[in-house]
Amino acid sequence: MVEIEPTALPDVKIVRTRAFVDSRGYFMETYNRQAFAAAGIHDEFVQDNFSLSVEAGTVRGLHFQTAPFAQAKLMRVGRGRILDVAVDLRRSSPTFGRHVAVELSAKNRLQLLIPAGFAHGFCTFEPNTEVHYKVTAHYSAAHDCGLAWNDPALGIAWPVEAGRAILSDKDTRHPLLAALPTSFP
Repeated sequence: MVEIEPTALPDVKIVRTRAFVDSRGYFMETYNRQAFAAAGIHDEFVQDNFSLSVEAGTVRGLHFQTAPFAQAKLMRVGRGRILDVAVDLRRSSPTFGRHVAVELSAKNRLQLLIPAGFAHGFCTFEPNTEVHYKVTAHYSAAHDCGLAWNDPALGIAWPVEAGRAILSDKDTRHPLLAALPTSFP
């Protein structure tokens, strides 16, 4: 069973799947193509990704790929807790430049469905956080892009100060939204 909950950005969805809990812990189907299709999600996922962030305050993002490798993502946390953020980059969208932030954790077992046309990133609240996600297009270095995670125009309330965030070198060099070329008309 899959339940879909809208967010402040209508195209970004919170996904709940049923957990079967007993004295050993729980079992949960995180993805079932038939159940997702019955819930109106018809994305075809082609790749599963996994990241481990050793330190709390690790920021990954904001990332996206351009066409023809633009990706929808289905995000979840296997261990730990993150603030997961999606920013609408579709220029013709009434929500262009707006973001939604959702806490995902191993405890709440929520998933976040982010369509193509959005930049995506997250910040870890806890050390040794494991993030699992599916994507609808294979990785392409030539189409890999980013947006400045701390662009003041986005107004994202990250749970870490800019000077304390742990970032890759690449993620420190992404442009602000105002300087971003049009990737998604």
